[in-house]
Amino acid sequence: MLKLLEYEAKEYFKKYGIPTPAGKMVTTPEAAREYTAELGKPVVIKVQLPVGGRGKAGGVKFADTPKEAAEAAQQLLSMTIKDLKVEKLYVEEKVDIVNEIYLGVTVDRNSKKHVILASSEGGMDIEEVAAETPERIIRHLVDPIDGLRSYHCYYIATRLGYSGRKMRQFGAFIAKLFELAVGMDAELTEINPLAEVEDGFLAADARLNVDNNSLFRHRELEEKLLDSYQGEFSGREMEAKEKDLTYVELDGDIGIIGNGAGLTMATLDTVMLQGGKAANFLDLGGGATSERISKAVKFVLSDERTKALFVNVLGGITRCDHTAQGIVAARKELGSEKPIVVRLMGTKEEEGRAILKENGIDTLDTMEEGAKMAVRLAGGN
Repeated sequence: MLKLLEYEAKEYFKKYGIPTPAGKMVTTPEAAREYTAELGKPVVIKVQLPVGGRGKAGGVKFADTPKEAAEAAQQLLSMTIKDLKVEKLYVEEKVDIVNEIYLGVTVDRNSKKHVILASSEGGMDIEEVAAETPERIIRHLVDPIDGLRSYHCYYIATRLGYSGRKMRQFGAFIAKLFELAVGMDAELTEINPLAEVEDGFLAADARLNVDNNSLFRHRELEEKLLDSYQGEFSGREMEAKEKDLTYVELDGDIGIIGNGAGLTMATLDTVMLQGGKAANFLDLGGGATSERISKAVKFVLSDERTKALFVNVLGGITRCDHTAQGIVAARKELGSEKPIVVRLMGTKEEEGRAILKENGIDTLDTMEEGAKMAVRLAGGN
């Protein structure tokens, strides 16, 4: 899941017509001073990190003058919150808030529908509200066939106590946030607080968490995904993501490649039961081509820690002959002498076994046999 920072989320809010206070991302105290002077108004300065609870951690400060803004920015940029160093700030116009509301859209996986959440307890952690006063949270499931209608939005607004013009304004706000959630394939989008002001509503905060699986529809976000992983993943994991490989680095010496997360996890467990330790988890996914398999094999074999490689494939839409071709191509290109253990079963199994045998690679019939052989070879025997 890609978690956009507030200033990034608000750019998308604006694209969908959701009103927000004027604001700008800055990285220096001087930039905070200059933007506050440009606004000519008091501001709120907020740290930009992909974590919650920044207000409670002291990551939000107010300033009435450009000088105060620079001083506040200096303090915030020296902070570390939840082990993350503050490097970006969002300087935003301070607004006169009449009331604070919580509004969010997420996916209810039990009902397989989007759900709109609203509460009069804006500004508080919604988890606390749910635990202590669940009756204060309004939940509206959106039928995927009928969609969200204006009367649904007005009903939610009336339950929060709005009528007349304010009811219509808040209803329009709900509709736009829902449109954003669907359009951006969001697992969660929320505003806390949604500021009620004298002439309407403003998104005083913004959260937008996008489903990683949808990024082929949002190409502009792929680079942000890699940026968000910095510091969270190892160098090899970052390299794997750039190569579009589903890879997790572990602390053993036996490379593992499988097709399907369940099979790959089972392979890791079987290697451990045989007394070995996996160096990695690498899932090829379904329908892997020989080129993708070759790329995966080269990546795992190039790890200095890998003493032996165990490739475990159940051929369905992933063909065993393509698997064999990828393994052979990778070994030839690398010129690696590291032992490779292969278990193939399924589509084009005989063809795959024949290709491997021609190139001096034997195959085993079961996962247990393959794991036992990989452990023995990694031990140098």
